[in-house]
Amino acid sequence: MSSFTSSVQGLTSLLSRQKSAFASAGLVSADTRRRRLQQVIDLLVRHHGALTEAIDLDFGGRPAGFSLMNDVLGALASLKYARDHLQDWMQDDPRAPFAPYDQLGAKAWVMHQPKGTVGILGTWNAPLFTLFSPLASVLAAGNRAILKPSDVVPRTAELVARLFAEHLDPLEIGVVTGDVELAEAFSAQPFDHLVYTGSTATGRLVMRNAALNLVPVTLELGGKSPVIVSGSADLKKAAFSIAVGKACNGGQICINPDLVYVPKALLEPFLEALRATYSELNPSVAGNPDVVAVVNQRHLDRVEGYVLDAQARGARIECLPEPLAPNAEDRRRPLRVVVDPAPDSVIMREEIFGPAMVVLTYENLDQVIDDINGRPRPLALYYFGKDPEQQRYVLERTVSGGVTVNDVMMHAAMHDAPFGGVGASGMGHYHGHEGFLEFSHQRTVFKAPEHDPRREWGLLPPYGEHFLAAMLANVTS
Repeated sequence: MSSFTSSVQGLTSLLSRQKSAFASAGLVSADTRRRRLQQVIDLLVRHHGALTEAIDLDFGGRPAGFSLMNDVLGALASLKYARDHLQDWMQDDPRAPFAPYDQLGAKAWVMHQPKGTVGILGTWNAPLFTLFSPLASVLAAGNRAILKPSDVVPRTAELVARLFAEHLDPLEIGVVTGDVELAEAFSAQPFDHLVYTGSTATGRLVMRNAALNLVPVTLELGGKSPVIVSGSADLKKAAFSIAVGKACNGGQICINPDLVYVPKALLEPFLEALRATYSELNPSVAGNPDVVAVVNQRHLDRVEGYVLDAQARGARIECLPEPLAPNAEDRRRPLRVVVDPAPDSVIMREEIFGPAMVVLTYENLDQVIDDINGRPRPLALYYFGKDPEQQRYVLERTVSGGVTVNDVMMHAAMHDAPFGGVGASGMGHYHGHEGFLEFSHQRTVFKAPEHDPRREWGLLPPYGEHFLAAMLANVTS
């Protein structure tokens, strides 16, 4: 096996060789697809310990059990589901030929062809999952792939690259490593499809670069995912679910709750319930091995800046479980709850992606819906409540990538349902059958009958005297 590359020239060469290998190989059988998926599964199973250790070191504190649950087991679930279902997905989809050819023996179907080589740009917050979960759909569809792990987690990126170089054929699945310069060059390559997970701002740049070669893109971008706590909600359950969500990965998840809308009359009971649950999950923060650290100083400064800006503009700040002592020696931080910040606060427009959240009080649900609809469309929306009519009302009047009702973030774990964004939160899907379709070329095939009746029906030139009348007779509503 060849070693991995970290240069633009190496990336260009690898892509060229993968494309040549794809063209030479022809049909990609179900057995070949399953073999490739199984190789990735085996790699994760065999080396999960080293991978979770690398993630812990990159974060400066991330429990191995959490990395196993979030990244390794999440990726394995995607890979196994694709492995076990691709045979059915690959089957031709019969379609009815149009009349009158349907009566003359014509046949039609849609076949699902692999596109070729797919580039996957992963992110740092879920450094294995954001590579391997889309890879499951890519391989199930019969494609080859080149992965680019995030340089924010350099140990993890280098280990992924080394393991793939040692155990897999780079002409089937290759890995490249590098900084922002290589990532930008990566998105400008003539892939047959490109997957990017990350910020909306960078997503725009990726899409612009991909457009240079007319490369189709799947973008999973995030945004300010809102939570509606309705008057009919079980307040303790809502507070529990939100606390669990914010404690997960230190809030560094693309579908993490950002804006929580709470009825004004329920604000204090909600904050009390939130504090109780969060304090139970994390009784302390500094040095607590269960608390995931903010990934690096730049991101910590960013989140701290959002909170300080809101505080300077008069917002109330609650600190859970308690304020952190000065001069903390690590990047673990308590959860800051920013209550009713000024509309022009930075935290009201930027995705938080860290241990902070905004609580906004309201008196009228329609005002909440108008506020959500006045913002860029989020990757996720959450509703807590027992009123089925109100639930339907919210679902029908908002747009988001996905929804979880009476909990948070659960819809993303559905491997038999598409995961993706809409508008500013992204485009395209992976997971399940929809992921297979995302990375397949859906090719329509029409097989003509032996007899072509068009000349005897007067449908070919030279047109007879009745041709125009026959056409006009078919212009009906």
